[in-house]
Amino acid sequence: MKIAVVGASGRTGRELVRAAAAAGHEVVAVVRDPARLPDPPGEVRVADASDVAALTSAFEGVDAVASCLGPVPGESAHVLRDGITAVLAAMDGAGVRRLVAISASGWLIDGDDPLSRYVAKPILMRALAEVNLDLEAMEQVIRASDVDWTIMRPPRLQDRPGTGSYKARRDGNVRWAWTIARPDLALAMLDALTDRTAVGQAISVAA
Repeated sequence: MKIAVVGASGRTGRELVRAAAAAGHEVVAVVRDPARLPDPPGEVRVADASDVAALTSAFEGVDAVASCLGPVPGESAHVLRDGITAVLAAMDGAGVRRLVAISASGWLIDGDDPLSRYVAKPILMRALAEVNLDLEAMEQVIRASDVDWTIMRPPRLQDRPGTGSYKARRDGNVRWAWTIARPDLALAMLDALTDRTAVGQAISVAA
């Protein structure tokens, strides 16, 4: 499969680029600044996440798009919603149907254990209210699209070596699990990309 990774120079994006290449996929790293992704194991195409024309060009010839866009301090409160809107428009222009996009589990309580639901989440929801609203808006845009989408909902991401495994749940958050290593999230995204039963699903993943 030929996969375009949007946000490939970010911490999760870099892990996904490496994992996809190691698994034998062709990788197109879509970045705003190529200098932030030295020696990529694949092709690099330059596009800002808000530039539909550049993204359309970057998606030419790919089989799937993996969005690793995340909130950026100092940018618009709607950066995720606007970014995925541009990505979907570019996918339409390039004739690409498969999308896997990172969201988060922190703004949802479905399936949560009591500690998360009644102690941790109320604090986090107040502290991250603006980001949570953007995540919700992004998911609404994805769900309203006609692409074959999968939404990935990890908890707190950690910069540590992966375990090579993960827990997943499609009807709510993974109970009693609050973190995941970025390499393991990348593995979950790759698994979802090739799993037709994941189309139209929001999948919570955790360590």
